[in-house]
Amino acid sequence: MIDRARLLAVIEPVVSAHGAELCDFELKNENGWVLRIYVERLGSMEKKLNTKDAAIDLEICSHIARDLSPALDESDPIPHRYHLEVGSPGVERPLRKQADFARFVGEKAKLKLRTGVAGQKVLVGRLARVEGLTIVLEDGAKSFDIPFDDVVSARLVFEFGPPPKPGGRPGPTSHATKSPKKKRKA
Repeated sequence: MIDRARLLAVIEPVVSAHGAELCDFELKNENGWVLRIYVERLGSMEKKLNTKDAAIDLEICSHIARDLSPALDESDPIPHRYHLEVGSPGVERPLRKQADFARFVGEKAKLKLRTGVAGQKVLVGRLARVEGLTIVLEDGAKSFDIPFDDVVSARLVFEFGPPPKPGGRPGPTSHATKSPKKKRKA
């Protein structure tokens, strides 16, 4: 088990020095240990920026990794070998804190639950609002009140293109046809 506070004390100053803010970090064993640091543009949480506006470029991520690696080596908060990765949380970013859920109200999310709601342990819908320790998720006409402590994991769900219009049919609305050319007589 690692000391998250000790690790955080090393990571945050380096991330901040590069004009970024720490979203989250994780240490996972995936055929070898990997320390993943998720960063975004400074002020993204406070300004409640969407994932596009909060995105950070690869150059900043590489500078953070370059400076973070020796800082981690010096403080040695992880007792074994690992690979360091620094990147953006992405468009399907994890939602871990209550503030994450509040920030992305109106967005589509997938929640995995401990005990389940209405017989389901996995729900997908729009984050309607956060009321104290309850997340309100809407799926069409259905609304689910989910205790924050019941959420095992959650992430945003990326949707391609604009949402369909109410009452509209999916797919193209018009078809172009090509009329055959007429031969001209000479």
